[in-house]
Amino acid sequence: MGFFGVGTTSSGDPAGPAARVSTATAPAADLRHPSAPIPVQGAPVGAAVRVALGETGERIFPLILGGAEFGWHVDIAAAHRILDAYYERGGNALKTSDAYSSGRSEHIIGAWMSRRALRDDIVLGVRVGTNPDYPGLGPVNLIRAVEASLTRLHTDRIDVLYLDATAGTPTALEDTLATAEWLIEAGKVRALGSLGLTASQLVEARILASAGYPRLTVLDVPYNVLRQGDFDGDLRLVAGAQGIAVTPSQALAHGYLAGVHRSRAQVGDSVRGTQLAAAMNRRGTRTLRAMDKIGAELSIPTSAVAIAWLLAQRTVVAPIVNVYAVAHVGELMQGVGAKLSRAHLAEIVKAAQ
Repeated sequence: MGFFGVGTTSSGDPAGPAARVSTATAPAADLRHPSAPIPVQGAPVGAAVRVALGETGERIFPLILGGAEFGWHVDIAAAHRILDAYYERGGNALKTSDAYSSGRSEHIIGAWMSRRALRDDIVLGVRVGTNPDYPGLGPVNLIRAVEASLTRLHTDRIDVLYLDATAGTPTALEDTLATAEWLIEAGKVRALGSLGLTASQLVEARILASAGYPRLTVLDVPYNVLRQGDFDGDLRLVAGAQGIAVTPSQALAHGYLAGVHRSRAQVGDSVRGTQLAAAMNRRGTRTLRAMDKIGAELSIPTSAVAIAWLLAQRTVVAPIVNVYAVAHVGELMQGVGAKLSRAHLAEIVKAAQ
């Protein structure tokens, strides 16, 4: 997931129209009483910024807010402030998983949508397949996982169901799609995405779709300036040929591309600290310096340059980012409006080699 790193704080939103938008939220007391809807203050300022999410029929803001930090490093009150800030700036696409914080992320997002009465304004993506209670994509566990997610999210449907094939007992793709077809016909799911499928499996899925099974229309793949190998090659070619919308996760390389942590002395021995330290080499340093320079030229944060780079890549529709501070929302959303020149892109490519 793309997040800012270990123990990072920010002094405030950066300058710029997006950063000056009000982030007024409901009082903390209201968050403790989820009985009545509370509207978000003000109208979304970026409502006109929408792109088609592949063949799903949905149109989204080209930056998806992930919920990986919610219920883990971010409590419900802070998470709702982040969600408010994202929505008020024009954001309308959320992505969570039934495995994040043992379902607490879904509880938090569901409470926010319910309290703000915004369910119909949000394009909701949910990843299933790695929850230890319902592992894998077998028919029984898939149905149980979706039902449990719907309950936690206080909703009757999932807009994009991401099928995670990286855990659990391998299941025949035909069986998984047959179950997904039932979920779609029942109105519980609107469109299908995937994570962990190979290029050949995507081809198999499209062949099955020609026989009447539902299509996989969205692809989640770990992808960023420093991690291109998982996507470049056959997977990119197949996704492009099939018109699959790519929503890359790990957009900030576990927070390293935010530019806050630049030495091993700044990170601890935690899992995240180890992930950050893995990027702290000559290649990572060169890449950050190139992005710093471009960010200074465009008057945007380094993290926004990382988002702009992803949006400049063919087939990428909207990166997924996870944050744990309101200030990060404004910083990252600046990457949506930034346009990197060919010279900028060449500089980043050269630095990341």
